[in-house]
Amino acid sequence: MNGLSFSELCCLFCCPPCPSRIAAKLAFLPPEPTYEFVSDENGKCSFTLTDRAEWQYSEREKENVEGFYTRTNRGNRIACLFVRCSNTARFTILFSHGNAVDLGQMSSFYLGLGSRINCNIFSYDYSGYGVSAGKPSEKNLYADIDAAWQALRTRYGISPENIILYGQSIGTVPTVDLAARYEVGAVILHSPLMSGMRVAFPNTKRTWFFDAFPSIDKVPKVMSPTLVIHGTEDEVIDFSHGLTIFEKCPRAVEPLWVEGAGHNDVELYNVYLERLKQFVNVELIN
Repeated sequence: MNGLSFSELCCLFCCPPCPSRIAAKLAFLPPEPTYEFVSDENGKCSFTLTDRAEWQYSEREKENVEGFYTRTNRGNRIACLFVRCSNTARFTILFSHGNAVDLGQMSSFYLGLGSRINCNIFSYDYSGYGVSAGKPSEKNLYADIDAAWQALRTRYGISPENIILYGQSIGTVPTVDLAARYEVGAVILHSPLMSGMRVAFPNTKRTWFFDAFPSIDKVPKVMSPTLVIHGTEDEVIDFSHGLTIFEKCPRAVEPLWVEGAGHNDVELYNVYLERLKQFVNVELIN
């Protein structure tokens, strides 16, 4: 039945795991914070990095990074970062990062990516990550991206058609959730997962009531152009997840299947930047 063994089925029905336990086991490994926000007397935050953040640019370029806090509807104060990469950018990417990193570790990548594809980048740390308060959970993921979305819209006045939602790995979960509720300029799903149970039990064919991260059930509601990216040798989230997500997307564009890439090295392949440039600067403009 559904590819599960008898013992696995017994375990699921007799003592099914709760979504929070699946989520915690599969997804949440927040690192020690690699940055801090220091507020001045006017309430403005300066963005200070530790050595572990491995900032790759000059101190002057750090002036293009603005940090601040916002609060979610679940009461957590979360950290947000706006990286101004281009004065001529049409799009701003709302980036939901992967697991085991925080905004400090991602900041150099954001500046480099945005500069290369002519986009500004707005990102946030999930509850319990970096200097964001609270604990990581599935419900907090959805509340966190809602708060980030509202902050991007109200603080910077950016309209939905000029926002690209980008989710990587666990970040595809809140990205799909938001994209299923709002139409935006575009969506990018980098190493997406179908659901928590389908990662833990690869032969699972349906969404159980105790499943976590059921993106596969939300993707059909995403009405924005969607680019799916996945490494064919992904050892964490199998390539089949990307394929199925792509097949379920109503407005999927030509995907990027990176031959030989795993879960954490897709960005090192030249085709990654080439496909993003084509998508953002050609396909979305025409």
